[in-house]
Amino acid sequence: MGILEGKRILVTGVLTDASIAFSVAKLAQEEGATVVLTGFGRLSLVERIAKRLPQPAPVLELDVQNTEHLDTLAARVGEHVDGLDGVVHSIGFAPQTALGGNFLNTTWEDVSTALHVSTYSFKSLAVACLPLMKEGGAVVGLDFDATKAWPVYDWMGVAKAGLESASRYLARDLGKQGIRVNLVAAGPLRTMAAKSIPGFKEFEDSWPEKAPLGWDLSDTVPAAKACLALMSDWFPATTGEIVHVDGGVHAIGA
Repeated sequence: MGILEGKRILVTGVLTDASIAFSVAKLAQEEGATVVLTGFGRLSLVERIAKRLPQPAPVLELDVQNTEHLDTLAARVGEHVDGLDGVVHSIGFAPQTALGGNFLNTTWEDVSTALHVSTYSFKSLAVACLPLMKEGGAVVGLDFDATKAWPVYDWMGVAKAGLESASRYLARDLGKQGIRVNLVAAGPLRTMAAKSIPGFKEFEDSWPEKAPLGWDLSDTVPAAKACLALMSDWFPATTGEIVHVDGGVHAIGA
């Protein structure tokens, strides 16, 4: 029996099979879960990628900046499953002007987009899914350690700091309903999102050398496994936590 046997999981942010979200969906199915996916923009691409999962999974459109999409999400998910035991937030975006060493010159318009999509949407998604969730459910978000100022990450780093704070407040408020809220802070991976960050090679060159356990930039499975563990029944009293899956870099000095 898998650790998610019988659970119903919503996974957002699947774009390619190199994404953490895809690994989460694949492993969740292998561990016994029923999976529903959401996509944004090129839904035909997400639907094509979904066919690479062990089992067919429905794909729903979700633009987290679209109030109608959020307001109808529970009803649309409810057409495929009768409830949700886990929700995975794998959504983040910042305009190019908010990345790559342009911190001092980024306009508020672009910063607000980064914060809306990458930070506020964590709350929006959780609230949109609440009608389908009950005690014992879990919300898991994907993070990148926001305790430091990283090269080229700029306003996305600020957005992730906000995400970490938002997760604690969500843990406080959703705990009353028995719902856990946690984050997985993964090390850098060669995902589509990473490729859009100017200067990402700085992470590629240094991270594997700094990590006590080493670090494979193309292996999304460790981060996905952490997401599954946090949605399972094996962490019943853990909420407001950030689990680092980065080879240990967060614990090491210069």
